[in-house]
Amino acid sequence: MKRIGIKGGRIVDPFTGRDCLSDLVLEGPVIARLGDSVPMEDCDEILSAEGCIVAPGLVDGHVHFRDPGYEYKEDIETGAEAAKRGGFTTVIMMANTNPPISTPEHLKENLEKGKKTGIHVLQAGTITMDLKGKELTNMEALRAAGAAAFTDDGIPLMDEKLLWEAMRRASSLGRPVSLHEEDPAFVESLGINQGKVSREMGLGGASACSEEVMVSRDLVLAEDTGCPVVIQHISSGRSVELVREAKKRGVCCFAEVTPHHFTLTEEDVRVFGTNARMNPPLRTSRDRDEIRRGLADGTIDMIATDHAPHAAWEKEKPFAQAPSGIIGLETSLSLGITMLVNEGILSMMELMNKMSRMPAKVYHLLRPNGILAGGAADLVIFDPEGERVVTGFASKSSNSPFLGWKLKGMVKATICEGNIVYRDGFF
Repeated sequence: MKRIGIKGGRIVDPFTGRDCLSDLVLEGPVIARLGDSVPMEDCDEILSAEGCIVAPGLVDGHVHFRDPGYEYKEDIETGAEAAKRGGFTTVIMMANTNPPISTPEHLKENLEKGKKTGIHVLQAGTITMDLKGKELTNMEALRAAGAAAFTDDGIPLMDEKLLWEAMRRASSLGRPVSLHEEDPAFVESLGINQGKVSREMGLGGASACSEEVMVSRDLVLAEDTGCPVVIQHISSGRSVELVREAKKRGVCCFAEVTPHHFTLTEEDVRVFGTNARMNPPLRTSRDRDEIRRGLADGTIDMIATDHAPHAAWEKEKPFAQAPSGIIGLETSLSLGITMLVNEGILSMMELMNKMSRMPAKVYHLLRPNGILAGGAADLVIFDPEGERVVTGFASKSSNSPFLGWKLKGMVKATICEGNIVYRDGFF
């Protein structure tokens, strides 16, 4: 069994609250020893982590690997490579593929592909059959097959009674329902906020109300059923306040936010064009500021990338015709450090909490589980002060507004089950 020593790193572990300098010895898939001056003579490899942070492997509860059906954009193997480069040891794939992941057979196929990647690639199942919003899937069978969550992400669920029933069933299965909140009645055109920029571009846009009315409705349903609910990719300041109020009432709800929503605004559509087109859209600076406040006070629990690859030719279409979404796995940690930690919005411990412990908790994951003796050897090592210019990607796609940005935070190594699955010329 291979032994890896990690020497002189700063442990930042939100599972245990540990923030200190420490050595580690990994023995196969577990952490065997940690502490000051841990003997490493029996290690097969020793990594010097001086000046770096050693943290539990990052967890992304919201990625699109486009497999099956759209593998020209991304597939499970290339998506996993992007995740490794970003410091992620666990990801949860959304179910809006072609065909959608509505049956145990399709779910198991993707899980088998994920097992070959070197990291933990999990799969959500759809709430409704083939994403049609008419008939619930066999959620019990999907859960038995390994579904990490239930979601029709990309498509809002408009039938309240059907969603209520889905929440009741998901609650009994101990898995969250993850919801795309966007009422089509308040959307004149997708991908851009309804406001001054959309008017200048001659587009109707998507009103923040389209998200807010759905968030309000679904928090009521969650309160009634007791089902844990994830509000996906929150974009509106008023939505943040709705979640804050619901939590005060004891509603079992969680909110995720993407790096692009805590970094950019609708004004950036002028600069980045279709690489700033996404659903929900980038909104106003006030919305972004409220999102940052929600991150700071704990209303927003998780950072998720909504990694959404598209081919270059698709994003080169006119704005109104281009698909929505950007890739995010390889820039997420750096944006969190640059835009949140370095701006005093979050501490490094708080950032790690939102990028590892909270998604692991919400989705009932066994790994990562903290940097402690006997804990999982799922780790990320990164230099928080290291600067990099965003250039190429491991993803098949490069639809990112952050190309060319200079960001702090360089992933040096990603370790999953005691195996170094990514290293950046580090050792």
